[in-house]
Amino acid sequence: MEKLTENMIRFAESKLGSTEYAGWCLTFIEDALEISNHIEIFGGDSAKESCEMYKDALRSGVSERGAFVFYDCLCPSINGSVNWGHCGVSLGDGRVIHAWDIVRIDEYLSQLENDEFEG
Repeated sequence: MEKLTENMIRFAESKLGSTEYAGWCLTFIEDALEISNHIEIFGGDSAKESCEMYKDALRSGVSERGAFVFYDCLCPSINGSVNWGHCGVSLGDGRVIHAWDIVRIDEYLSQLENDEFEG
């Protein structure tokens, strides 16, 4: 499991600063795990839906390195705000690497803000 985790984190870190995944947080964490390890996982169509699928593993506090971290997140849509959620990968030290406006690292409890993010 450690090799899968380290491959995933290495892939994620290689994308730091990239806008390639802006608004596509779930795709980012899935690609990080799948591409770096030549495997395929099956989640939901959104971070929120994936969180619901994995809810038996939900925990609070600082997640272990490599854990998927899920958040409630209202996102703009043509029908108004929708809670599609948000997700990232825990670095195990209270920080999460995730794709928001760019791929970046934040404290896992930080307020995720960016005036330019349009989802």
